[in-house]
Amino acid sequence: MNIMVNDEALEREDEKSKLLEFSNNIAGVRDKTTLTKTIIDGLNSLFSIDRYMLSAKTMDQNAEEYILFDLKFTGNKTTDLADHISKFKIDPKIAKVIFDSTDPIMLDIEELLHQDRISESSAALWESISGTRTILAVPLRAGIENIGILWLHPDMQVNERLLKGVASQIALAVANNIANEKISKHYIEITEYKQRLEQENLHLQEEMQITNNYSEIIGNSGSMKDVFRLVSQVSESQSSVLILGETGTGKELVARAIHNASPRKDKLMVKVNCAALPPNLIESILFGHEKGSFTGAIERRVGKFELANRSTLFLDEIGELPLEMQVKLLRVLQEKEFERIGGKSVIKSDVRIIAATNRNLLKEVEKGNFRSDLYFRLDVFPITIPPLRERKEDIPLLACHFLRKYAIKGSRASSFSNRAMKELIAYNWPGNVRELEHTIERSVLLSNNSMVSSIGLPSELVNENVIMESEIKLQTLEENERAHIIKALKVCKGKVSGIGGAAILLNLPSTTLHARIKKLNIKKRHI
Repeated sequence: MNIMVNDEALEREDEKSKLLEFSNNIAGVRDKTTLTKTIIDGLNSLFSIDRYMLSAKTMDQNAEEYILFDLKFTGNKTTDLADHISKFKIDPKIAKVIFDSTDPIMLDIEELLHQDRISESSAALWESISGTRTILAVPLRAGIENIGILWLHPDMQVNERLLKGVASQIALAVANNIANEKISKHYIEITEYKQRLEQENLHLQEEMQITNNYSEIIGNSGSMKDVFRLVSQVSESQSSVLILGETGTGKELVARAIHNASPRKDKLMVKVNCAALPPNLIESILFGHEKGSFTGAIERRVGKFELANRSTLFLDEIGELPLEMQVKLLRVLQEKEFERIGGKSVIKSDVRIIAATNRNLLKEVEKGNFRSDLYFRLDVFPITIPPLRERKEDIPLLACHFLRKYAIKGSRASSFSNRAMKELIAYNWPGNVRELEHTIERSVLLSNNSMVSSIGLPSELVNENVIMESEIKLQTLEENERAHIIKALKVCKGKVSGIGGAAILLNLPSTTLHARIKKLNIKKRHI
């Protein structure tokens, strides 16, 4: 009896020793490849088991994923692994029985086939691996739940207690492996999200650094009211907009007005100046690239289209885009998807396009410099901004706005002389509103008093006839009458009636003259 107790004690000590050694070997494993080799070596050493398969729940916990497979005993090449694993399907009901158990379960292939719980291909695959049509399923328990299954040849003579201990250690290692994969996945997601935020922040800083020439759209002319009407009509839609107009007319300002009045206003409008893009980097800037996709690509870059997802992308100077990039842009607009340079996955694109140009795109199409299909894709809703010379009634409003803007910076100038304003109106403004702003800024800096009296515009572009016509001012009859009565009162030294009074001089009854003086609001200080 004592001998049997001693043998059992020695056996348990031996089990503990082996289990401790296996635990030490598997404890520091962090990747699948090393884990596979450690399990293979351990099972062979402890039980002479050389045929097995290990499956574990996927990271979303909704299904099983076969993460380990010993190919040495299948006679197949590594390239066949995915195909074999895809054929080995276990009925969810069978998997549930195993996951609900704490002990190994023997499964009979014939019985499973009869119950239609396993496919013929799965049964044949297992038979080719194990040489038998029975399976020993050992639950892999980590904590209070089973996370996987160790599938073994059923004829192996093993110590069930030791096998459960080894299975527990394998379960912990697999759980750690899955947790590490989750952490790695989350780390990648966080890193990508951080990079995206950094890109958006950088883009926002770039946008803030660019001098915004206008704090609001200013204009009360008929042509600008037409622009406002078109902006209000198109803002709520998702349609592409093509903004046409000479340089300096405020195309970007109109684009921002459309975006800010659209359902996408809560996200940043992304701007791309097509004329400023380096030819060799255009595709990378628009669509992004993966790390190592070309020389100099030392990190992943998020493109403008990806930054503008669910927002608005403003393509300024679209007429400057090379033909080869016009083809790729057209594809994105048609398919609503793109790929980063060097990327393997397709990225969906929910971007509203607003394009702008100072070129006549139809003439560029005729010359072969711009694709007709891209033109008609962009020209869904055209808005033409009139040049400043065609809305001169807006010049005083704009000039006073820019005067207030730059006077805040310390200048004493707060108004224009009549002559200065006439010069502004008479000028043709080839650079439009942008030129007007810069001219006002320069005039404010050069002014030494509270009034801007000189503009300093090129004389050859100033229409002197406009100034002369504006200086010839006819008075109304009432203004002439008032001036005439004041002159008469001054001659009579303020006397209205009686001898030497203005009434006699003007040949009017004194009562009539008193009434006219009152109506015309003539005071003593005017005499």
